[in-house]
Amino acid sequence: MDKQFLTLPNGVELKKLIVMAPMTNFSSNPDGTVSDDEVNYYAGRSKGVSMVITACTYVTPNGKGFPGEFAGDSDDMIPSLKRLANAIKEQGAKAILQIFHGGRMCPPELVPNGEIVSASDIPAERGGVSTEEPEVKPRSLSESEVEEIIHAFGETTRRAIEAGYDGVEIHGANGYLIQQFFSPHSNRREDRFGGNLEKRMTFPLAIINEVIKVVKEHATSPFIVGYRFSPEEPETPGITMEDTLKLVDSLADKDLDYLHVSLSDFFSKPRRGVENLNQTRIQYLLETIRERVPLIAVGSIYSAQDARKAFETRIPLLAIGRELIIDPDWVQKIAEGKENEIVTELDKNKQKELFIPDPLWNVIINTPGWFPGV
Repeated sequence: MDKQFLTLPNGVELKKLIVMAPMTNFSSNPDGTVSDDEVNYYAGRSKGVSMVITACTYVTPNGKGFPGEFAGDSDDMIPSLKRLANAIKEQGAKAILQIFHGGRMCPPELVPNGEIVSASDIPAERGGVSTEEPEVKPRSLSESEVEEIIHAFGETTRRAIEAGYDGVEIHGANGYLIQQFFSPHSNRREDRFGGNLEKRMTFPLAIINEVIKVVKEHATSPFIVGYRFSPEEPETPGITMEDTLKLVDSLADKDLDYLHVSLSDFFSKPRRGVENLNQTRIQYLLETIRERVPLIAVGSIYSAQDARKAFETRIPLLAIGRELIIDPDWVQKIAEGKENEIVTELDKNKQKELFIPDPLWNVIINTPGWFPGV
């Protein structure tokens, strides 16, 4: 962790190599606006990191994936979005708005008419409502609806620019709609948005093109565009490591400022699709990207030692998620040589001191094993 800065492809300089990972907090107001508790939660964690990637915001009403998720689907939300951007930037971090559509993972009660949509009418095998209720099938989007969603990602990017964000992260990971189009499990389409691997890339690449076009039209200063992806799916058929390396090879040639791999364990190894299953996913990704674009990685980094070990892989940027909830001053403690004061297990008596909103706290406390100490 000796080198402390990185210049992104668009010229923006990041003063630190640690980023706050995007994490759902379930804590927005019922009307989709950012709550006071949410603002305090982010402000309390924005001092030491170079960028804060927010929880995801939905780009269309039928893309809302979580209760208490803040909205980015209409111009009415710009003041709310601005409030959050300001809270982050006032602490010295770049504010990155994560934009998303939940697709078949959306709870029916959160979307218009309870109708969930996806690339095809294939139920989710894990995590979505159709996992437990197979009769709740997603509806396959028409081509014109797909085009509308692509446009909506651009519109939410415009709102992010108007609200004063420093960038957006396109959420193509964790089984949500963009990944659903890339996955052979959820995409059985026979039009231009489905079929072989290249055709399944059409939707993700179209969204990237739309976002970049909007940035060129509306941003008056360098605006960061990142893309998040998950490397593999356990389903058969499903995304393999080989599929992802082909996607990443294409993404590295786009006008993106970073790629962000979603992992629960930084040092995890591939499941299938590559020759050497003992080489880590990070090693494969770095070999494929060949320094064309910075890669952010995340996954169970708690101590300073964990971070050092991660940086030994030559990863350009490291995202910290749960650890910044446990200890909001993690980065500052390392910078000040106070590593022995870092807290790596959640103190159940310090919810208020840690600025953790009630809805997020309740999820953490009721999900044993998610956080150390719980």
